[in-house]
Amino acid sequence: MIRKAALQIGVPALLAFIAWNTYLAVNHLQRVQKTAALTLESSAIQAELSGVFRDLTDMETGQRGYLLTGDPAYLQPYTDAKGRIETNFDSLRARLANRQHEQSLESQLETLARSKQAEMEHTISLRQQGYRRRSFKLVDTNEGKDYMDEIRRIASSLSSAESSNFARFDTERMAVLKRALSATIIGNSVLLLLAACLFGLIRRHGRLLGQEASQSRIELAVRDLRLEKLTSALSGQARCNIIAINMNSRLLLENYGGFLPRQGHEYAEQMNEAAAQIEQLRQDLVGSRSSESDEIVA
Repeated sequence: MIRKAALQIGVPALLAFIAWNTYLAVNHLQRVQKTAALTLESSAIQAELSGVFRDLTDMETGQRGYLLTGDPAYLQPYTDAKGRIETNFDSLRARLANRQHEQSLESQLETLARSKQAEMEHTISLRQQGYRRRSFKLVDTNEGKDYMDEIRRIASSLSSAESSNFARFDTERMAVLKRALSATIIGNSVLLLLAACLFGLIRRHGRLLGQEASQSRIELAVRDLRLEKLTSALSGQARCNIIAINMNSRLLLENYGGFLPRQGHEYAEQMNEAAAQIEQLRQDLVGSRSSESDEIVA
C-alpha cells in the first residue's frame, strides 16, 4: 500500500518537475535571445554610425578633389555618398528611436551633416560656375572643418555610448548564459536523481509483486493439491460409502419397512434423501474439478 502510494505521488511529481525544468529552460533561452538581440542591435548601430561618417568623409574627399582639379570624375565619391547618406541616417534614426539620449545626439549629428553637405554643395557650385578663387576662400573660412570637427565629436560620443551598451549587454548575456547553464545542470541532476529513485522504486515494486505472485502460485498449488486429494477421496471411498448408505437405507425400507415404527421409517427415508443429496454434491464437486482441469490443459 505504501509502495503504491509512493508511485502515485512520485510519477506526478516527476512529470511536474519535468514541466518546471522545461519552463526554466525556455525562460532562460528567451532571456539569452533578448540580450543577444540587444547586443546585435548595439553592434548594428555602431555599423550605421560608421557608415554615416564614412559617407561624409567620402563626400568631403570628392569635394576637395574637384575643387583642386576641376575634373568632374573626382565628384564620383561625393555623388555615391550623397545617395547613401539619407538611407543610413534613416536606419540609424530608426535604431535609436527608443533611446532618448542617443536620439538627441543623432538629431544633432543629422543637422550638422546637412549643414556640412550644404557647405560642400555651395563650394562645388562655385567651382562649376568658374569661381575657383571664391570656392577656395569659402573653404578657407574653416566652416566645413568646424562642421566636421563637431560631427566627429558627436559621432565619438555616440560610439562611446554604444560601446558601453555593447559591453553591458554582452556582460549581461554571459551572466544569463552562466545562470542558464547552472540551472540546467542542477535541474537535470535533480531530474536524473528523481527518475533514478522512481525507477528503483518501480523495479522494487515489480520484484515484490513477482514474489507475491510466486507465493500466491505456491499457495494455490497447495490448495489444488488438497482439493485433488479431496476430489480423489470423493471419487473413491466416499462414493462407495454413499452408495452403501443409499442402498442400505433403501433395502431397509423395502424389506423391513413394515416392521419399523413410524419414527424409524422416517429416519430411514431421511438417510436415503441425505445420501442422495451428498451424492449430488459429490458429483457437482467432481464435475467442477474436471472442468477446471480441462481449462488448464487447454
